Amino acid sequence: MAMQINQIVSIQYEVRDGSTVVDSNIGGAPLVFMFGKGQIISGLENAIANMTIGEKADVLVKPEDAYGAHSPDATQEVPKDQFSGIDLEVGMTLYGQGEDGGTVQVTVSEINEETVVIDFNHPLAGKSLMFTVTVNNVRDASAEEILTGIPAENMQEDDGCCGSGGGSGCGCH
Repeated sequence: MAMQINQIVSIQYEVRDGSTVVDSNIGGAPLVFMFGKGQIISGLENAIANMTIGEKADVLVKPEDAYGAHSPDATQEVPKDQFSGIDLEVGMTLYGQGEDGGTVQVTVSEINEETVVIDFNHPLAGKSLMFTVTVNNVRDASAEEILTGIPAENMQEDDGCCGSGGGSGCGCH
């Protein structure tokens, strides 16, 4: 049976760019997300939509269904003094704050005498990615999960009472 919007899905995966493994959670905690909410790349979500619990598959995801095409215009030349205290290297990843207040990931692509060229493309932009994915679990979301969009497995504990064996009123299950 096909996965439905708002179901909570748990997967194990390994993703390769060619023969290089670029990410994996095999041997670690599964990736848990709410299906149909854009919480994982669309190509992978679409590919697993008809998989069942325990099923394993190899899935090729094209750039347009992953991190998009690589844009040569997505660079910016920034004064080098804005990076004081950082031992810059070409290829290193830096994190900053975007105009919208969110976190922005950039890659140092060039270091000049007075300036640094940073690339705003995702490191996997323009790449076809091969996922080996196993569906661990699929379940219906609770009302709270639907409201927040966050699976219970991914919720942060506010006061830590659950982890300390908390008593009544902690809301622990």
